[in-house]
Amino acid sequence: MASLVQALLLFLCVLLVASRAFAAFSGEEGIAQVTDRDNRRAGTDFMIAEAALKGAEAKFRGFVREYGKVYATDEERQHRFKAFRHNLMKAVEHQALDPTAVHGVTEFSDLTEEEFAAQFLGLKVPEAIKNAPSGPDLPTGDLPEEFDWRNLGAVTPVKNQGACGSCWAFSTTGAVEGAHFLATGKLVSLSEQQLVDCDHQCDPEEKDACDAGCGGGLMTNAYNYVMEAGGLESESDYPYKGSNGKCKYDSNKIAAKVTNFTNIPIDEDQMAAYLVHQGPLAVGINAAYMQTYIAGVSCPIVCNKHNLDHGVLLVGYGKHGFAPLRLSYKPYWVIKNSWGPMWGDHGYYKICRGHGECGLNTMVSAVAAVGVATDTA
Repeated sequence: MASLVQALLLFLCVLLVASRAFAAFSGEEGIAQVTDRDNRRAGTDFMIAEAALKGAEAKFRGFVREYGKVYATDEERQHRFKAFRHNLMKAVEHQALDPTAVHGVTEFSDLTEEEFAAQFLGLKVPEAIKNAPSGPDLPTGDLPEEFDWRNLGAVTPVKNQGACGSCWAFSTTGAVEGAHFLATGKLVSLSEQQLVDCDHQCDPEEKDACDAGCGGGLMTNAYNYVMEAGGLESESDYPYKGSNGKCKYDSNKIAAKVTNFTNIPIDEDQMAAYLVHQGPLAVGINAAYMQTYIAGVSCPIVCNKHNLDHGVLLVGYGKHGFAPLRLSYKPYWVIKNSWGPMWGDHGYYKICRGHGECGLNTMVSAVAAVGVATDTA
């Protein structure tokens, strides 16, 4: 009986989100009566809201215990509970739109949309970047069916940006760490805090699109900064604080240098080729589904491909992600995030490959690095 109820709720959710998706992308009302349609939607909305919010107070208490949340006042607790209820609804909608993944309560469930975006995203995408020239096509005929740089030693453990919009810095260091490994055979964790404190590089075409620490930034800007500064220090020499600070960069402690970088064609086979041959790739993505993501392969039915707001690191791909609504197995990308190992799939996000999901193929870059004489294992 319980499984039947769950199936019915999921069906209702799919109906709701499909109707909303159609309304969003259709410019015509058709012959349906608007009043009747709105009444039906109101009834469906109520049923979904009732299911999602059932036991919300108990769920919130469990959330507070699990994540050690502390609220200074009753007013703050009520504010967080209101955001929590909203995010329960969002998780239900995401589950309906993205049934191959698991969505639910995460450590971000007490944040408003604005708070989440300000604290845990931070990618700045200037208009000019959309027309930036890309590198040459690479051969794709000999690519392996599955590939993962984690298995080859080119990826450092998952890091945590904290409540700082510095995702772009973690995406940058991840790409440089991988490139440095390819060049030297040594995996060195590099300093995001150096980028947060010292990198104020601006896009060459849009002078007001500048890296701004916890206020956001762009990976290609950061590459230019690293080349001009001479390199990046190691994480151990310049540790992460998660807030803007005074620049303390010491050129005598450089651990890795960047020689150049390349924007990659939007073709996902080219992404795979560059990944295999040049190391982990810095990627911009629309993180709309990531706040509620827990596990599984994310294949959202609807996801804006133009609203890129989060910088991540592409480290591999697989071939066995089942997509029920597409009635087939679909390959997927493996993405390293910067929200700590407790988020998602041990800090990673799996998303369908081959459909340009959430715009992940529209802003991708590879970087080349070299070692320095002071490298240590």
